[in-house]
Order: sequence, then structure tokens, then C-alpha cells
Amino acid sequence: MSRIIDQTDRAILRILQKQGTPSQRELAEQVGLSQNACWRRLNALRESGIISHDTVRLNAQALGLTLTVFVLMRTRHHSREWFETFRNVVVSIPNIVDFYRIAGEYDYLLKVVACDMNDFDRVYQQIISKVELDAITSYMTMETLADNRDLPV
Repeated sequence: MSRIIDQTDRAILRILQKQGTPSQRELAEQVGLSQNACWRRLNALRESGIISHDTVRLNAQALGLTLTVFVLMRTRHHSREWFETFRNVVVSIPNIVDFYRIAGEYDYLLKVVACDMNDFDRVYQQIISKVELDAITSYMTMETLADNRDLPV
């Protein structure tokens, strides 16, 4: 991070994480800045990459995505070509909302949201039909205790 953020920047970031997209005037009032000063700080935070996207969090349950599955995958293949194919398959499936390369017994971790077990199986079949994997282990969640938490700023 090339930009040092101060307490006012941190306040702006906390508000944005909680409220999404308040008006510039509302944001400026909440952090005690003029609208112009707030606008300059927002632009600086965007240009530095600290703010990477303006987005809205959606409620998966309300959208009928009631099943969350964490999938661990191991492969014997570690070539750049294999990885690019695997990556392209994974990012082409909208139900896969998080994708990590990890250390340990497994190589990759996916977070999949689905309507039900049949929907998850469709995702699973899409992956295994296009990519050779050594082992796959899936963990179905029973309850979400904390999800998409704000970053500590």
C-alpha cells in the first residue's frame, strides 16, 4: 500500500463498508469534512487501490441460494497451462464466489453458493468434466454465523 491512511480515511472506509454508497454530502457530514475535501480523499483512496470497487452486498438466502459449500481440491498438475484451464473453468461458474490457492494438504479452496444439493452437484459436474483433479472434499454448511464481514480499518 503506497498511500498512508489517517483516521479520517479510516472513518470514510468504515462508513463505506457499512452503508455502501451514501451520498457524498452524507459521507462528508459523517466524517466532518467539506464535500470537496471528502471527494478528494475518495479519489485518492480509489487511485491508490484501497477502494477497488463500489458494490452492494446481496442476501444469498433471499435470492434462494440457501446452500453454501466449501470445496477443497488437490491436483497432481502444477503447470501454468493446467492452472489457466482450471482458473478459466472456475471463474466461468457464477456459483463459485470465492477461489483461493492454499498451502497444506489441498491446493485450492472454493466457496460455492447454490440453491440446493442438485444445484451444487451441477457446479461439481461442470468442474470435474473439464479439469483433472486428484481429490475433492466438500463441506456443506449448516448455519452462517458471520459472513462477508467488514475489513478491520
